[in-house]
Amino acid sequence: MPFIEILAIAIALAMDAFAVAIASGVALKCVTRRQTFRLAWHFGLFQAVMPIIGWYGGFLVRDYFLRFGHWIAFALLLYIGGHMLWEGLRHSEDDVCQDPTVGSRLIMLSVATSIDALAVGFSLAMLGTPIWYPAGVIGVVALIFTAAGLHLGKLLGCQTRLGQYAEVLGGGVLMGIGGKILWQAL
Repeated sequence: MPFIEILAIAIALAMDAFAVAIASGVALKCVTRRQTFRLAWHFGLFQAVMPIIGWYGGFLVRDYFLRFGHWIAFALLLYIGGHMLWEGLRHSEDDVCQDPTVGSRLIMLSVATSIDALAVGFSLAMLGTPIWYPAGVIGVVALIFTAAGLHLGKLLGCQTRLGQYAEVLGGGVLMGIGGKILWQAL
């Protein structure tokens, strides 16, 4: 598979991570190097590992994940997005925004934004394409897009009034991505 095709796939897969990173940056307003590393590393790692799992899973679990993978991503994104939306709507001035770069939120976001990479792994297995090089490219592109999105979100949160509505916006974005995943699969 030519590099340009692998890069196009990687960019397409990184769009969900990019959107979530922007929403996270808006919510955080002040983004540290540590937060950037955690979010970018986890999103990149999960984006790289999921195609490998999909590739190795091949025909064994292919039907199960192709049937239910979109529901898993939808449910995770709906849960996290709904929680963020709820927190944003009942937000008071004294509340502190929860950091999406730590704990179970980080893991759930990482899984939810990389479920589609699992299907790419299945597809590459069926094409007989070796997986290690594409998985590396997918992971690096996701890492770069996540770091850029986080800092773009930070700029938007600090220079606009979006910061006040960050959790509502972020929750809406996550729920929208979940809906998009479900819509495309049905």
